[in-house]
Amino acid sequence: MPGAESDNRWNHGFWGVWATQFQESFSDNAYRWLVVSYVIGMGLSSERQDFLTNAATVLFSLPFILFSPAGGYLADRYSKRSVILGTKLAELPVMGLALLGLVTRSIPVMFAALFLRGIQSSCYSPSKFGMLPEVLPEKRLSWGNGVIELGSFLAIICGTVAGTSMYSEFRLQLGNAGTILIATTLIGLMAAATLPRTQVARTTRHFHINPFGELIEQWSVIRRDRTLYLAVLGNTYFFLLAALLQTTVLYYGKFVLNVSEGQIGYLQAAIAVGIGVGSFAAGYLSGDKIEYGLIPLGSAGITILAIVLSLGGFSFAQVAIILLLMGFSAGFFAVPINAIIQHRPDAEKKGGVIGASNQLSFIGIAVSALLHFVLSSLGFQPPAIFLFGGLMTLVATIYTIILVPDSLLRLLVWILVHSVYRIQIQGRDNIPAKGGALFVCNHLSLVDALLLGGSTERHIRFLMHKGYYDRPLVGLFARAARAIPISPEQRPRDMIQSMRTASDAICNGQIVCIFAEGQMTRTGQLLPFRRGFERIMQGVDAPIIPVHLDGLWGSIFSFERGRYFWKLPKRALRPITVSYGAALPSTSTAIEVRQAVQEL
Repeated sequence: MPGAESDNRWNHGFWGVWATQFQESFSDNAYRWLVVSYVIGMGLSSERQDFLTNAATVLFSLPFILFSPAGGYLADRYSKRSVILGTKLAELPVMGLALLGLVTRSIPVMFAALFLRGIQSSCYSPSKFGMLPEVLPEKRLSWGNGVIELGSFLAIICGTVAGTSMYSEFRLQLGNAGTILIATTLIGLMAAATLPRTQVARTTRHFHINPFGELIEQWSVIRRDRTLYLAVLGNTYFFLLAALLQTTVLYYGKFVLNVSEGQIGYLQAAIAVGIGVGSFAAGYLSGDKIEYGLIPLGSAGITILAIVLSLGGFSFAQVAIILLLMGFSAGFFAVPINAIIQHRPDAEKKGGVIGASNQLSFIGIAVSALLHFVLSSLGFQPPAIFLFGGLMTLVATIYTIILVPDSLLRLLVWILVHSVYRIQIQGRDNIPAKGGALFVCNHLSLVDALLLGGSTERHIRFLMHKGYYDRPLVGLFARAARAIPISPEQRPRDMIQSMRTASDAICNGQIVCIFAEGQMTRTGQLLPFRRGFERIMQGVDAPIIPVHLDGLWGSIFSFERGRYFWKLPKRALRPITVSYGAALPSTSTAIEVRQAVQEL
């Protein structure tokens, strides 16, 4: 069966990527925290210790700034499987150098290996992220990102604990720790060998020696897609904030809680556990789509918990729980952003865009080290830095909602869908991934638009009765969603203008939805379709997608029992189905489209 063969292929490929990424994240963090623990245990002055700790962060981040474009070039120019195998092979001599540094207890050699490991990881990362859309169906991309993030942060937990524990265990024989890390590299190489072959995305791409020239070129590609642009900025901010708070936890544990290095490792692990579990939960709750609405929910959680942590007076266990919840919120923030960055670019530009995103992310990490140094120099104690991070996130969240009010609307829709209804989506593959289309749907209740909006990651512009559009509260949300007001009572000129606005939106690659019955059903039966959408589609080269809502009649927002409100729900989490039919030509008549909806 072709379907079963396809499922086996993506299952095989996805878990190979997962295992390879787990080893990469584990080894990165185990070696980094082994080096940091060695620096902290040297008994240096606080100034020297701070300098070397921040230097380790910068040395690991700098290769991502300088070499991520090279990683993006390799991901586009060659098979991603070949690139991943090549970088895994290159990891062996790098860890050999690390072993030498550990045996000789040479800080310069340890730091050189840390820098080279950063180069290897920066060349690996774009191929790893770029491979996900090739081994996963689009509808599984959010789920896959959630599972990958869960695995990554489990690896970070294990790596952080392993790095600090190996220092404690092998304090007098650090070469043993280096030998263990070489063994993990061999495991990663075996996992990479199981990856399926992938097609070369772009054979004509040229390599740029200047990494910032490549960044400028990719930035021009990113800026053309507003959603992608905001996702890349959000990803950069996420890495900046995460690195700032991770460093702050180190000092918070040492100077506020007065706990040992091992216990500080457990605090770091609490954040990583939270991010991993939150990422998995976000992937699961996103269903078969990219759920933008989780982004403001995640950033709000980070804001509140960072401010709470700044108040002080908490025990070690309480701080660990707060950090766990903060990480959980961060997972909600990160998963949809990663999915957007992987999904939005064209296939031939994907590697370059992901490379540029990685480059900007690690610029954010490097800036976090500088920011922490400046704040510490100004006398900011760890609780004050947590407060600074929380307020900074609050400002960023408000700014994002102003720029993209649709994200807040999607959050409200997501809450509605998961607290009142249990939604099932059929025929989702019939929704165009890109380009304009007209959705034509039956109309059963007051919340039909919200449920349709929550069934796909694509933004939908609804044709909305002007009477509702002009109401203060409803109009606020309608304008934010860029709804198109229309009414039979409008003057002919205004009516034509509304239809022209809908036509132009479809021509510009947007999704427009019309409830062609012209009113909500009072009987639960499908009414005759009006012909207004035929005028909208005149001269428009885009498909008509028939859509059917089922299960809403009898809910508290339908007209069943003669009223829209003041009815108790008959059951919790009422099951509803949104069915998308096969695309119809733009010349389809009202009768033909109604027949297609009725068949659904």
